[in-house]
Amino acid sequence: MPRFKDNDVAERRATAQKAKQEMLERFRARPGDDDPAVIARKAERAAAAKAREERAAAREEEKRVEAERLAAEEKRRAEEAERLAKEEAEQEAIRKRAEADAAVALLAEQKAARDARYAARKKRRK
Repeated sequence: MPRFKDNDVAERRATAQKAKQEMLERFRARPGDDDPAVIARKAERAAAAKAREERAAAREEEKRVEAERLAAEEKRRAEEAERLAKEEAEQEAIRKRAEADAAVALLAEQKAARDARYAARKKRRK
């Protein structure tokens, strides 16, 4: 079993300084902005971003077209429903007129029968 290693303050400071130095060296070793590899990566990222924007624009256009199509379909359905309601109202009006005409004809027929009975009764009395 390994023994507990007790680092003193100086060792800890040295280790921290060494880690900072390594980080600084890695930072300085990074390629600059004028490096062809960095330029190529930036170009790839820009192309990917442009393609992503184009796909998003295409999706938005598809959504707009679909919304227009749905609106047109809804408008057509509303017009069809209105037309059917008008036809139904016309049919109802015609039916009511026919019922009213039948009622008037029935009343006229009843009056004619009543008048005929009255005339026959008068004729019998004479």
